[in-house]
Amino acid sequence: MSFLRTLAAEPPFRRFSRRVLSLLPVSVETRARWELAPRPHYLMGVLQAAKNAQQQDVKEICVVEFGVAGGSGLLALEQCAQDVAQATGVSIRVIGFDAGSGLPELCGDFRDHRDQWMPMDYKMDVDALRRKLRPETELVLGNVADTVPEFVASQQTCPVGFASFDMDLYSSTIAAFQLFSRPDRKMLRRTTLYFDDVDFDCSHRFAGELLAIDEFNAQNELVKIDRWRSCRKKSVFKENPWIDKMYTAHDLEAISRVQLDRAPDDERCRLRT
Repeated sequence: MSFLRTLAAEPPFRRFSRRVLSLLPVSVETRARWELAPRPHYLMGVLQAAKNAQQQDVKEICVVEFGVAGGSGLLALEQCAQDVAQATGVSIRVIGFDAGSGLPELCGDFRDHRDQWMPMDYKMDVDALRRKLRPETELVLGNVADTVPEFVASQQTCPVGFASFDMDLYSSTIAAFQLFSRPDRKMLRRTTLYFDDVDFDCSHRFAGELLAIDEFNAQNELVKIDRWRSCRKKSVFKENPWIDKMYTAHDLEAISRVQLDRAPDDERCRLRT
């Protein structure tokens, strides 16, 4: 059986195998591995968030999308959250952040890629989207510089497990990072992230999301953002570009509080909260 699974994932057969699996009632783990979702990066990210929550014995998490626009991503995130919650038993809240009015009329300097984005792009039809969303999904409208601190302060005990960033601008992204920089932040020790705007022709480390990541890491000692280095191993289609857009926010302060119990043979240690 192991040989057949390996053979099915080989390039000559894997697309046919994916087609067959799409017709079968396979597990959410298999769906994530074989990209059997409209947005495979969302399914992979939410599933990993639930696994991280289980490791910490956390019963409920939040999954967040920054930059909702027309809402197709938030609707996909809803479905991923429902499927993962049913499979893992972890309760998952879905939250979308957006200005609602599209990109601002006055963008910043080159760091906001003024050569790429137009003011008022991605304006939302709020009423139409609310009719499509499930009642329990939260849509937070306004400037993230204001709405994120308010959200963090009201979070209570539900940590963020996954967040997608698709706000295009450096200024908006760095403001949304208050989700992880505030002293009252509520996040898993490892929070899975997706960055949509890091692989365009115009993308570079001195503007946009890549600059926001670098500046966040330079300015914050307690939380660091890095590439999700094991993500490629979890997917059959390892060449797909979304894998390089997956990151992880590591809460170093929380990790430092974890107790290390060394096994009697002193050959390995295990994490225990």
